[in-house]
Amino acid sequence: MTLPQHSSTVTSNATQLTENSSVIKTATPVPELHPQWHNVNLAELLAQPTAFLSISQNNSLYSPQGAQAREKQWERPTLENTIKVATAARRAGAKFFWIGYDIFRQSYPKTPLDEAQYRTWYEPYKDWSEEKKQWDGALVDELKALQQPEDVEFFETAHQSSFIGTTLPLYLNRWGIRTLIITGIHLDWCIEGNARSARDHGLNPIVIGDASACQFQEDEPAALRRINTFFAPVISADYAVTLLDRAIAIRNSRTKQTELSLTSNQ
Repeated sequence: MTLPQHSSTVTSNATQLTENSSVIKTATPVPELHPQWHNVNLAELLAQPTAFLSISQNNSLYSPQGAQAREKQWERPTLENTIKVATAARRAGAKFFWIGYDIFRQSYPKTPLDEAQYRTWYEPYKDWSEEKKQWDGALVDELKALQQPEDVEFFETAHQSSFIGTTLPLYLNRWGIRTLIITGIHLDWCIEGNARSARDHGLNPIVIGDASACQFQEDEPAALRRINTFFAPVISADYAVTLLDRAIAIRNSRTKQTELSLTSNQ
């Protein structure tokens, strides 16, 4: 089964012309859905209680002034594709989690390995003001504009999983969430880690491949292939929007059938 990879503004299978912009942003092509997922009705999964997870989409990575600006994530279309899917997920009634990633982890509980690794992250920026450090870890303005009061926002506290040391499992359990839509950075770290954790928690993760990215773009094909093969279906933003619209239709049909059944029984 071949899936649509990009939007109608695609100039090739690996480039995307962003709306209202002349800048062409290069995206790693989303792989064909692995055959093992062909018999899974993804629209049906999304018709179940669903949550949208945006992971590590902060100023640090998307601003030239960010501590991780060397990655130049703004040169890839992950943010635009995240907005596209988030808008459709909101329309479909999904719950939203905005999950931050902070490189300034001096106050985190740390193992010796954590201490060594985290120090290399924040030492070059030790002279930054507290205000700038807070800005660095804040959600980018484009996604802030999509937030609603009922959304949940928190920082990861573990090395690569949002399920450890946070309220995420509690919220998912209380809300009866079964399916997760996952976007963000880094594809081969927090995205893959959370897809793995979601499966272990009995959930159905779906990763939006062109709304996620690695630190180095050349690492993305292997990461996408690994996730798609072992942990979760990897699909494009455009296909996710199509599936979410189908999910709405499925729920509307069920509601109508229920109403007809109640009417006939009166």
